[in-house]
Amino acid sequence: MAVTIKDVARLAGVSQSSVCRALADPARVRPETRERVERAAGELGYHPNRVARSLITGRTLNIGVVLPDLANPFFPSVVKSIQTRAREFDYAVFLSDTDEDPAVEVPAIRALAKQVDGFLLCSPRAPDEDLRSNAYEKPIVVLNRRVRPFPSVTADSADGMRQAVAHLHALGHRSLAYVAGPRTSWSNRDRLRGLRAATAARGMTLVEAGNVAPTVDGGAAAADLVLATHATAVLAYNDLTALGLIQRFHARGVAVPEHISVVGFDDILVAALVGPPLTTVAIAKEQIGRVGVDLLLELMADRDSTGTARRVLPTQLIVRGSTGPAPV
Repeated sequence: MAVTIKDVARLAGVSQSSVCRALADPARVRPETRERVERAAGELGYHPNRVARSLITGRTLNIGVVLPDLANPFFPSVVKSIQTRAREFDYAVFLSDTDEDPAVEVPAIRALAKQVDGFLLCSPRAPDEDLRSNAYEKPIVVLNRRVRPFPSVTADSADGMRQAVAHLHALGHRSLAYVAGPRTSWSNRDRLRGLRAATAARGMTLVEAGNVAPTVDGGAAAADLVLATHATAVLAYNDLTALGLIQRFHARGVAVPEHISVVGFDDILVAALVGPPLTTVAIAKEQIGRVGVDLLLELMADRDSTGTARRVLPTQLIVRGSTGPAPV
């Protein structure tokens, strides 16, 4: 037979209501009572019913995650780390993919609002004012972007671009192209800001080849324009864009890196498996998700606890076979 709260209460020598409080809201009971209940529950193998716990605490024990494109390998890595960290605190994760459509993000937040205790918004594309319109309904932490007044977790993209430019400069490159991501992407603007500063500091020429979809097809579509710039190296908004560039270069008989070097951003799994392996700026994807959950849990416990906290995580250039000396 299934173990019940009554069984736990009998073994712990406390009331059933004390068991409910100890398991659902430990701060409301004395430490010694909580320890007795937890010990009894462990001995009996009792696992509290999530629905019952939500009725007692007024919390759903769910976290909402809204992201632009689950098909992009960057986001599954972040989501996996979110789920792992949330599970440690007995939270489930509800996921919404907006398919890179900024107009879908706010309706997605509103649709999930009654089912979750708080939100992690991964690389949201909607305007700041649209996101702020939902600021006080449920706690929100933003990943891979900064939107006041929300706490945020971002990567140091500017330093990542500085590392990439220094690497290319050391290889003799003096003319670079950049294939940008979505116009609505905060990360794209941040990376471009760092790239402009780094190339200017070294007296290098930078040609901005326009905005494309952050996909393999988007990169392939930009490849001919990149070749027309006569740049000896190209940096891409993300790894998928970089892989699309390489694919099109190969189709045109342009050797990488002998004729042109290519640098991506994100360090997704496939970046190391293609030919040539992709030089890229690695982001701590798992750490972004884990830190985001921690900030959100703090914020849900105390709406004033994190304020406008910002966590900036380091990036690291991973040098592989897609970059080489500038052609003579």
